[in-house]
Amino acid sequence: MSSQLSQHYAMTSQRAAGAEYDSALIWVTILLLGFGMVMVYSASIAIAEGGRSTGNSATYYLARHASYVLVSLVAAAIVFEVPLRVWQRVAPVLFVVGLVLLALVLIPGIGREVNGSRRWLPLGVVNLQPSELMKLCAVIYAADYTVRKAAFMHSLRRGFLPMLAVMLLTGGLLLRQPDFGAFAVITVIAMGILFLGGMSWRLFAGLIVMLLIGFLVLIWSSPYRMQRVIGFMDPWADPYGKGYQLSHALIAFGRGEWFGVGLGASVEKLFYLPEAHTDFLLAVIAEELGFIGVLTLLLLFAWIVWRAFAVGQRAANLERPFAALVARGIGLWIGVQVIINMGVNMGVLPTKGLTLPLMSFGGSAILATCCALAVLLRVDWENRQMARGFTV
Repeated sequence: MSSQLSQHYAMTSQRAAGAEYDSALIWVTILLLGFGMVMVYSASIAIAEGGRSTGNSATYYLARHASYVLVSLVAAAIVFEVPLRVWQRVAPVLFVVGLVLLALVLIPGIGREVNGSRRWLPLGVVNLQPSELMKLCAVIYAADYTVRKAAFMHSLRRGFLPMLAVMLLTGGLLLRQPDFGAFAVITVIAMGILFLGGMSWRLFAGLIVMLLIGFLVLIWSSPYRMQRVIGFMDPWADPYGKGYQLSHALIAFGRGEWFGVGLGASVEKLFYLPEAHTDFLLAVIAEELGFIGVLTLLLLFAWIVWRAFAVGQRAANLERPFAALVARGIGLWIGVQVIINMGVNMGVLPTKGLTLPLMSFGGSAILATCCALAVLLRVDWENRQMARGFTV
């Protein structure tokens, strides 16, 4: 009888421990990572077999992507152990470190230049892209700033201008690389958190107008950005030049129809669609798995964004403003980046180099996103502990 009671107690304890974590968030993340590995392999097999730098190995990108995922999961497990109060305490230092890394990228001999962009720091066998890590730094810093300046959120001078100065510095470093996509995402993160933290409608409306004017000036003053906009507006006017990448992405979507041509059967990935395993992975997914595959992917990402805001709302109900803003900021980040990536792939937005979170090939992006989701999981775990009366 006592052994049966012991077994029952052990099973009850295991169920209680399991309830401390958001298992659905963990499994959806793992599902997207696994799906990403399959699609990166499918999208990259042709260029891997035909490239000298890859050793003509069909599994070259798959092996590297799998190693990125493994390292990212280990890093996420470590990040989960860090309490939110520690992140809040080190937020300014973390942001300064991010700025230093962005500056190091621009120094000749330190930063690595690829295709005219200087965005990477070579670390032996891998390259680190600081702009990806800066997204997480921006979430944490903006949340901390908003909490510290909560009493001044209606003040232009004391609430808004200091953050504007910081974001202009960050934007200047990103545009020198140039990385307009990361700048757009980080701007949305920072301004979104300020708004959620209580910024007045009047200031926010003025900010939107300023941002729109600023983005238009940046596009108008940069010839290559202007060419991308022209190619986006009518890719078929120059299908072998400015509109080449977008036209082939649209062909991939068209070929996919409802259910796709079948996993591995894409034609566009066979040296037609550039960056098929990175920025334009969604186009390959659309061709091989069709509308149903893209819709399923969209629903999974929508669920993560919804879950992030739900976790943030629960933290707010528990009077944890920093944790609430961090959770919502992570939801904003993932949601905005998914929208931009999908919009670019479908020709709704001008071509911009942003990866599909958790799926596209790229170690820095996967590392940053996994760490962000680990922080979100930590917010949820602390919420559950506090709801049970424990101190975190």
